[in-house]
Amino acid sequence: MKYLPLGDSNLSSSVIGFGAWAIGGGAVWGGTTDDDESIRTIQTALDAGINLLDTAPAYGWGHSERLIARAIDGRRDDVLLATKCGLWWDDDRGSYFTEFNGKSIHRSLRPDTIAIEVERSLKDLATDRIDLYQVHWPAVDPEKTPVADTMAALLKLKDEGKIRAIGVCNLSPEELEEYLSHGTIATHQFRYSMLHREPEKEMLPLCQKHNLATLTYMSLEQGLLTGRIGMDHVFQEGEFRTSADWFPWLLPQNRRRILDLLDGWKNLCETHHCTLAQLVLAWTLAQPGITHVLAGARKHHHIRETAAAAGIELSKEDLTRITTDLTTLGEPAP
Repeated sequence: MKYLPLGDSNLSSSVIGFGAWAIGGGAVWGGTTDDDESIRTIQTALDAGINLLDTAPAYGWGHSERLIARAIDGRRDDVLLATKCGLWWDDDRGSYFTEFNGKSIHRSLRPDTIAIEVERSLKDLATDRIDLYQVHWPAVDPEKTPVADTMAALLKLKDEGKIRAIGVCNLSPEELEEYLSHGTIATHQFRYSMLHREPEKEMLPLCQKHNLATLTYMSLEQGLLTGRIGMDHVFQEGEFRTSADWFPWLLPQNRRRILDLLDGWKNLCETHHCTLAQLVLAWTLAQPGITHVLAGARKHHHIRETAAAAGIELSKEDLTRITTDLTTLGEPAP
């Protein structure tokens, strides 16, 4: 495993982190999760050298955080715990966001709700400090808490020792600049993959300029880029991956093109003695500005596989070939 600093903080994180959204469970994942297997998966990640565990209260309404607490019992000092604030469902404070897993979620970055959230996360994670505390989504109208107020609340938590570093997620370049104007930010977490490269235009150069670590999610496009979702795969009704807005390449009319693309890289996998998932993650980590990739898993053998991607070094020729293939892919059909 390789390790890099989280921005200007004194925290050093594995370049592959564990994304704990899926283990929170819920109907969006097409069925219930196995808590014992989830714990085994987290422990396998730690054994493979992964030390960054990224979760959030909204992942199963605290269930993901509580599973992590059980999994790391006795190993707390070996782990960087990253969780989030800003998605609120207790009452109508904040601005309405969405319905998710049977609850009405609001975006709230008010100091009073942040104060409640951090204490809840500390309890659910069974810890006295959170290593990386992240704004999950930016505040929006009608109750758009000023960034200065949000950052003041987070900086206060840092001064109190409840959090060690501050991160943000899902910001626009303009929003990121505003957060940076009010205090030190260590990380920015956002969606990035071979099939979702919009951050290359502005976000990645901006993160490089300010020495921010980048935590990318959905870099395997919910399993599509592993090659294991064939044309015969049928998703359950209501499953998150059926969203055409989020995953147009998973639609049957587009999936064949991705499977053909991946099939063309099998000789690269043979050369590097790796799987398609490992090849894709190695390419992702090699992109300018990308420092860390979050990989979700519900099975222990999957996280063992993805952790090994950190050790794959692709040549310039390999990287150019893959990028050229992606450029000729074109856009997904509607």
